[in-house]
Amino acid sequence: MTMYRTFQFAAAVLLITTASGARAQLHLKQDKPPVEDLSWMWQYTQPDTVRSQENAFLGDSHLKPYLEKNLTAPQSFWDKNKTLSDVAMEFLAVPGQVIGDDNRYFNADGCVPHFCPNRGLLWVDLGVAHPLIVFAAIDWISDNKATDEDGAAYTMWVFSNRSLSPAHIPAALTRSIARWTSHPSSGSTHLQNITRVFLVDPDGTPHPVSPNAVGAYNRLPAETTTEPDQALSAIPKAHP
Repeated sequence: MTMYRTFQFAAAVLLITTASGARAQLHLKQDKPPVEDLSWMWQYTQPDTVRSQENAFLGDSHLKPYLEKNLTAPQSFWDKNKTLSDVAMEFLAVPGQVIGDDNRYFNADGCVPHFCPNRGLLWVDLGVAHPLIVFAAIDWISDNKATDEDGAAYTMWVFSNRSLSPAHIPAALTRSIARWTSHPSSGSTHLQNITRVFLVDPDGTPHPVSPNAVGAYNRLPAETTTEPDQALSAIPKAHP
């Protein structure tokens, strides 16, 4: 009888140990992947610190690797020999503003050195485990009026680290673009008329959408261009 109870006890201990180990393994499998720490980015939105300076953001050692990792779509609207991440750095090179919205959305804008009509916006949704990263570029259509004329027209290219549905563009993104394009470029008094917009998938596929769909300022008729190559033929290739 004593031997039987000993076997019962040993079996019970083995069962408890096995069950505990199984629960531990199950717990490990259910753990969520770690969320990337982007506090280095958000710190620049704080108005009461020296770190809010736009130049400091552009000089942050995290920025270039972050863009290289997340902005990988092929681009041909600018210098074809440059990666999209390099183009983004160029379009932000003359710093504008760094803004945080709703304790979630990061915005930084700037323009191309010596040619501020060409402008860039970096927008990041930090409220999700895998942030949505968007780079929007405003590019002058050179066969139109000069940039200092009221009727000058521009193309906007919107790149993202994952595909955006033209029918379901995040409202927070359209609000940011609306705010950004409601101010003239540096040194100008005219708002830029965005007459054509292309959403570009991570694989480089462009999707034409109306300026209103992304919140872009426009008081000229939206152009009917649907093929990016037609827009590219009008882009100036010589830059200082």
